Amino acid sequence: MKDIYTLGIESSCDETAVSIVKNGREVLSNVINTQIPIHTLYGGVVPELASRNHIDNISAVTKMAVKEANMELKDIDVIACTYGPGLVGALLVGLSYGKALSYALNKPLVGTNHIEGHIAANYITYKELEPPFLCVMMSGGNTQIVHVKSYTEFEVLGRTKDDAIGEAFDKVARVIGLGYPGGPKIDKMAQNGISNIELPKTHIDGLDFSFSGIKTAIINLHHKNPDVNKENLCASFEKAITEMLMEKVKMAIDKTNIKKIVLAGGVSANSYIRKEFEKLEEDGIKIYMPDLKLCTDNAAMIASAGYYNYLAGKVDDLSLNAIPNLKLD
Repeated sequence: MKDIYTLGIESSCDETAVSIVKNGREVLSNVINTQIPIHTLYGGVVPELASRNHIDNISAVTKMAVKEANMELKDIDVIACTYGPGLVGALLVGLSYGKALSYALNKPLVGTNHIEGHIAANYITYKELEPPFLCVMMSGGNTQIVHVKSYTEFEVLGRTKDDAIGEAFDKVARVIGLGYPGGPKIDKMAQNGISNIELPKTHIDGLDFSFSGIKTAIINLHHKNPDVNKENLCASFEKAITEMLMEKVKMAIDKTNIKKIVLAGGVSANSYIRKEFEKLEEDGIKIYMPDLKLCTDNAAMIASAGYYNYLAGKVDDLSLNAIPNLKLD
């Protein structure tokens, strides 16, 4: 079978990223231009600034990715670009650039779901990993338990009813003065703390989640007691939110009898969450977690997901538009 080289483009939020991946699994280049220093000044992502910076950087990032892969653009077989979910202006920059490349090079265009990309990051980390499996998708915009039936077939078994888990991390971090991005800062601070603060955990029927209650509880606690030990508060928050995740995951395992669990999304980089999920292996559950560099937004994961969609016959035309609220199923 002929090797297929996929160029992935990711611009859904505040990372301008381009990657070239061989046969969906072998990363030849993965260039990321992050805007975190810019948005840190404002305490979160400013959509208009994100779009402008994508425009400024996408051409240079693409050239760098092609050079790093020791290839030329004409050697690319497929153009895969994120078309949702995400910030509409940011999405349009990467999508428009991908469509232009597709037209100029006469190469097939594959619009790729950002969430599918996060799942596919594990195919790069684990060359042996194949569906079916359960995926715990946890990021700034999404928290879902997904039954991955094949490389391109997904069933969402449960999702958040309000805040995504990453959103809860960011809001808590902002309130207690840690700044943006909140996830890594809470993770670091929690490592020096003790989980000795009792926090409420929302229990709802089925496999859905709710994180707004624990977020609000911490905000209220901090307002009433600004001198509360932040290390202990962060450790307690991580413990409570991980217990909420684990409760639903165990329910999903019982429901489906699938004992292969894959983590995905930016919050899957959290050290406490990773350690707690690893403990499930003592019960015969196989756990897969992406390399830390592949947890957050990157284009290698988009190239991988795009490759499998291309093999399944999915090719888009130049009328493809950005869908900021794109769903997985």
